[in-house]
Parts: sequence; structure tokens; C-alpha cells
Amino acid sequence: MSDHYFSSQPDSDVKEHRFNLEIRGNEFSIHTQNGVFSTHGLDKGTAVLLSKVPSPQVPSGALAVDLGCGWGPITLALATEAPNAVVLGVDINERAMALAAENIATNHVKNASIDNSKNAYQRLKDSGQTIDLMWSNPPIRIGKTELHELLSQWFDLLSPQGKAFIVVQKNLGADSLARWITKNGYTVEKIGSSKGFRVFEISR
Repeated sequence: MSDHYFSSQPDSDVKEHRFNLEIRGNEFSIHTQNGVFSTHGLDKGTAVLLSKVPSPQVPSGALAVDLGCGWGPITLALATEAPNAVVLGVDINERAMALAAENIATNHVKNASIDNSKNAYQRLKDSGQTIDLMWSNPPIRIGKTELHELLSQWFDLLSPQGKAFIVVQKNLGADSLARWITKNGYTVEKIGSSKGFRVFEISR
């Protein structure tokens, strides 16, 4: 269990991986390690999400969040395509957060930062700040109860016009999760699917 990507402190020996990666037409220099999700490149779900989400249309200063950022591919894409937005990548895995922060710095991305998801959520909630845009490949395998709690908290921070785009594997309950989100008062629209994954747009 300790080596799962949703562990806060992976205890496996560190093995380094460095490579160049194209994400939505932009080239990035990437550093990853074992003990984080999708060590060797984009996982299928993230790749599908990034192939389906529309270009971010948010006002200057808007807050955009990557929930479950891992080593940072979605954060990098969001921050690059929305240079006037404030982009926040959050995770619980300390190794992943360090790598995401490093990848942001290496690629000279100035408008993004990384934080622990619990700390970031509490800070945003306490300050009353809302989220204008969210892109996420959420950690489905943490369990249904934990996943519902996580999504409930973060969706509750969406601004009245805010939108969240998430990708979920069909075989891991994409449709049932969409129904649950709808029952909780949100509008859910499937905007695309590929390779067994579905991408949903969620709004108030």
C-alpha cells in the first residue's frame, strides 16, 4: 500500500526518469521517479482528458486547479494555455508534489504552483476563494467513499460560472460517478470518450 501513488510518503527506492514530452502541442522537459502515478509518461486517462478538453477560456487572474496533479502534466498544460490564470496543482503524494514543482520550474512556467490538497482546500475554503476551472484525472482507486468526499469538497469550491473537466475509466464506474455528481446538484455532460475513458464537464 505504501507505494501506491495516493500514498503521502512512498517508501520505495528512488529511481530517476527524465524525458521530453509533447502535451497539447507544447514540448516539456520532464523529471519523474517511481512511487508516483504514471512514471514513464502520460497515462491513458490523462492523455484522453488532454485530447478532449477545450482550450481554457478564463479571465485574467482566474484560479484553475489540477486536482491530483501527480508529477504535473495537467498543471503544465493548463498553465501554458492559460498564461493569465493562477494555476494550482494539488496532490497528497509528497514525491509527486516535489516533482511537479521541479517540472514547473524547469519549464519556466511562472503562473503555477503546487500544494498539498488538504492544505490547499482548507486555505481556499477559509478565504472564500472560488475555482473558475478544474482539470482532473481524479484518484479513482482511493475508494468510493474517499473519492466522493474529495470531489464533494473541491466541486463545492467552483464559482457560479466555474467548470470542472474530469476523466474516468468506464470500467471503474464512470457512469455511476456521473449519476452521483448529478444527484448532488451539478450538471454533468459527457464531452468525449476514448480508449475506455469518458470525459465529463461539470458545472453548477
